[in-house]
Amino acid sequence: MINMILEDANERMMKAIESYQRDLATIRTGRANPSMLDRVSVMYYGSPTPINQMAGVSVVEGRQLLIKPYDRSTVGDIERGIYEANLGLTPQNDGEVIRINVPALTEERRKEFAKNVWKFAEHAKIAVRNIRRDCNDDIKKVEASEDEIKDGQDKIQKLTDKFVKEIDEIGKVKEKEILTV
Repeated sequence: MINMILEDANERMMKAIESYQRDLATIRTGRANPSMLDRVSVMYYGSPTPINQMAGVSVVEGRQLLIKPYDRSTVGDIERGIYEANLGLTPQNDGEVIRINVPALTEERRKEFAKNVWKFAEHAKIAVRNIRRDCNDDIKKVEASEDEIKDGQDKIQKLTDKFVKEIDEIGKVKEKEILTV
């Protein structure tokens, strides 16, 4: 029973890391990347829809995103959605496609984005710690000897430490990527 709880904890903590990595992908690094628009939603027939479900997003010449809507009538809505997302990007609409020039980041913006890396890291660590707490509670409910319960809790703590360390390492790599000119 304790082994099942440990497996569940490992799986849930892996998902927290994956979520953290998806969040980091949305942070600008000075290069154009289609995942920059992952958090942008556009009102489409009354419901918020991610841009990547409404249009093809590609990179042109390293510093420009090209958004080609599947339905031309949504070009204005997509442009409005990008403005409302406050990404610091200015879309240019030519009626058929939207082009976004991704400017090089200033030192000030780089530092601001680096702070966001650690904000996302803290959210991921909180998620991992919440999983630890839930699993420790589950272990206490298991009918086992005190030594087995203590051993299970120690294993959960080691797993937590491993994932927190991994979050920090991923954050350092992303921060270095952002701060590199």
